[in-house]
Formats: sequence, structure tokens, C-alpha cells
Amino acid sequence: MARFRWRDPDAPPASGVTTLELFFDLVFVFTFTQLTALLEDDLSAAGAGRVLLVFGVLWWMYGGYAWMTNNVPPRRPSQRLLLLVGMAGFLVAAVAVPHAFDDTGIVFGLGYLVVTCVNLTLLSQSGSITGLARVAPLNVSSALLVLAAGFVDGPAVYALWVAAFLLQVITPYLGVAWHFALNSAHFVERHGLLMIVAFGETVVAIGLGVDSDHLTAAVVGTVVMALALPAALWWSYFSGDDEAAEHALEAAAPGPRAILAIRAYFYAHIPMLLGIVVTAAGIHEALRHPGESLGTGAALALGGGIALFFAGDSEFRRVLRIGPAAPRVGAAVVALATVPVGMALPAVVQLAALIVVVVGLLVGESARGALAGVQSSAP
Repeated sequence: MARFRWRDPDAPPASGVTTLELFFDLVFVFTFTQLTALLEDDLSAAGAGRVLLVFGVLWWMYGGYAWMTNNVPPRRPSQRLLLLVGMAGFLVAAVAVPHAFDDTGIVFGLGYLVVTCVNLTLLSQSGSITGLARVAPLNVSSALLVLAAGFVDGPAVYALWVAAFLLQVITPYLGVAWHFALNSAHFVERHGLLMIVAFGETVVAIGLGVDSDHLTAAVVGTVVMALALPAALWWSYFSGDDEAAEHALEAAAPGPRAILAIRAYFYAHIPMLLGIVVTAAGIHEALRHPGESLGTGAALALGGGIALFFAGDSEFRRVLRIGPAAPRVGAAVVALATVPVGMALPAVVQLAALIVVVVGLLVGESARGALAGVQSSAP
């Protein structure tokens, strides 16, 4: 594999997430706010499809920045300035999200093209000519497809977006990922911090959904219940799986490690993060009128969001072999079963049912873990 040395050959690899990377993540997560609002405006299959496409292309480039900073830590002033330019591109794209398929498609595409070019510029300092040569034309092509969608109307818009997304989905298997090194500790920490900020978006949705002019005891109780749901999801992700994931990646050989990272932190995290976005939209709707039943879209967002999260989480566990996936698949199925509850009974009942599902999963897994520990220590 051909390699070259950049201007700072003695710089150590990324060891921990820098404050600039966390700042970058805060800008990226603004897209979650925008996507939640986009879904709330259209709680339908078409609306969900648009959210998937926008999130998908943005998530691919977020992953590109995670890999880039993993290989090229932003220590030099020039690197930090370029990363700030990339942040600006993400912010412009995020601002354009609500009308990315029509009026602001060109603005979104230009912001996304900036994000892509900055990423490739910094990635050129990673030391791998082969990796850069493989990924650059694919990423630029995807960005140009998104930009081209801003210049057309009708079905062609969606065709171009789908083409861009599918190109990104297959890119890891076109001989790209294993040409770059991967620091497992940094990579896992970076995605873990993003998950925390994403859960924070759900808390924002709770706050925005409350009628602060009528804070009764019932409303306060509903708010606490609503907070318990993302808190339980946080617990399910950070109850040891993050540490186990780091160990699993570290134990793998460099080539397989890259593919494992893509499968676990790109593919599997798509439904997980989309689940958080969808759940946030459902919680927001539920808090508007907690004593009333929900419409089909809102009830499906609430139950379906949790189901999406656990579907991705089960795949995350399965890929890395860090725990049983079946209980989380079961939790996803049961979460979907609460949708009729939300449509027939007050929204607060579906909230309570989902809390029982997630907490029941956590308690069951904890009990099984304790039993396994006792059995393994028995003579």
C-alpha cells in the first residue's frame, strides 16, 4: 500500500475525542432537531422516507469525519480551521433540511459539497494515498448527485437522492475502509458522545412539547415519564456495550476491524439514531395532549421509534458479538405492539407501556447477567 508522510509525521494517533470534535458534533446534531421538525410536519410514510434520505447522506459524512479525525487529529491551526469550515458546511446543510427536496435543495447541496471537500482535504493527510484515491471519487460523486437534485423537479429529485444514498451504502465494500487505520478507543468514544447528544435532542423535544402556561401536577408527572423513556434508552446503550464494543474492535485484525466498525457504527447506528429522532417526534406529539389518544402517525412514531432503536441495537450487538441480540429484537416487537394502545387510549398510557418494555428489558438482562456470573464462579 502506497504511503506518504504529511507535514507532521511524528504526531501521535488520536487517543481521545478533542473538544473541537465535540463542538463539531453539537453542530451536526442540529440536523436531529431539523429532522424531528420535518417528521412532525409530515407523520407519514413519505415523510419518513424523506427523513431517511436526508439523515442517510448526512450520517455518511459524519462517519467520514469520525474516520478522518481518528487518523488526523485536529492539532494544527490549519486543521482546526478546516474543520470549522466543515462545520459551517454542515450547519448550512442542516438549515436547508426542511425544504431540501424543493426550495432549498441547491443550498443543501452546496453545503454538503463543502462538507465533502473539507473531509477529503483533511483525509489527504492521513498517510494513505490508496484509501484517498478510492474514497474521493465516490464521495464527490455522491455529493454531486445531491447537488444535482437541487436543480431538478418531480421524481428526478428523489431518484438522485436515492442514488446518492445507495452509493454511500455500498462504498465500504468497494475496497475503501481497510486502507485507513482505526483507533478503537477514539472511535467508540466519538460515537458514544454523539449518542449522548442525540438523546439530548429527545430531552429538547420534551421541553418544547410542554404547555408551560398550564403546569399542573399531571403535566409534571407526564414530563417525568417522558424523560424516563430516553433515560432508559441511554441506559441500554451505556450499560457496558460501549466498553465491550471497544474490546471487540481492538481484538480484531486491522482489515476486519475496519469492516466491523462500518457494520456496527454506520449501518447498525442508522436505525438507532433514526429511532431517537422518530421517538422525539412521538414524545413531542404525546406531550401536547397527554390525556388524549394519538393519531396513527404519532402513535407509530412513539412505538416505532423505540422499535427502530432496538432493531439497530440488536444488530450492533450481533455484529460485534458483545451480548445476546434476541431480547432486544423482542423489545422492538413489543414496542411496536403498543401502537394500538396509543391510538385507543390516552398518550400517557402508551408512554407508560413503553417505559415498562424498556425497563423490563434492562431488568431481565441484568438478572441474566447476575445469574451467569454466579454460575461461572461456582466450583
